[in-house]
Amino acid sequence: MHDLILLPGFMCDHDLWADMAPELEAMGRLHYGNVYEDATLEGMARRVLDSSPPRFVAVGFSMGGFVARVLALMAPERVTGVAFVASSARGYTAEEIERRKAGHQPGNRPPRASGVDVSALGLHPDRESDPVLLERLRGMQRRLGREVRARQAALVRHDGYADLERIACPTLVVACRQDRLRRFDETERMARHLPNARFAVIEDCGHMAPLERPRELAALLGDWIRRSGL
Repeated sequence: MHDLILLPGFMCDHDLWADMAPELEAMGRLHYGNVYEDATLEGMARRVLDSSPPRFVAVGFSMGGFVARVLALMAPERVTGVAFVASSARGYTAEEIERRKAGHQPGNRPPRASGVDVSALGLHPDRESDPVLLERLRGMQRRLGREVRARQAALVRHDGYADLERIACPTLVVACRQDRLRRFDETERMARHLPNARFAVIEDCGHMAPLERPRELAALLGDWIRRSGL
């Protein structure tokens, strides 16, 4: 039976995967990666590897995809496959690095300065006022708290597209058509740099695919695992 390591996005906890859990459990044993105690991608990846089974499939959503890339390069003999969902390998610009040092949250612009609700931006425009989805997003943020936010917000990303070419295991790259937090071309570009990649698009979906389109995402993961012989 497969072991699946689930790596969440910025300020997301186990609830991110709750709607997908029945389908995911049919694919294998679920393990929830600890990305809450470190302020670097390398630290997060090492912590996840230290608590993971000898071999596993990594599923990284958004920030979790950055962690998945690093751990796949750290321990290629242990990672049998990697799924990157609404993720990227783009590095931060100098301006973005300075914003993060100043304490701003992720996004294309400082949300407090612009008045933009980042939780709402994570959803499809037609669902940005959905009270249930917004409360789930805000609930995860409340549970994780300020210390986790500070550590995750401190992450500095360097361009990793060339590094993707060294990940030889089967990979799945999933983009969301109406993602307002991740540019479509960033995610699509990942598939072009991965030697053994399958690229898929979830339509009518904002950034938060595990909450907005859990069945579609689970079906993509299951089909990829079967077809890849993982």
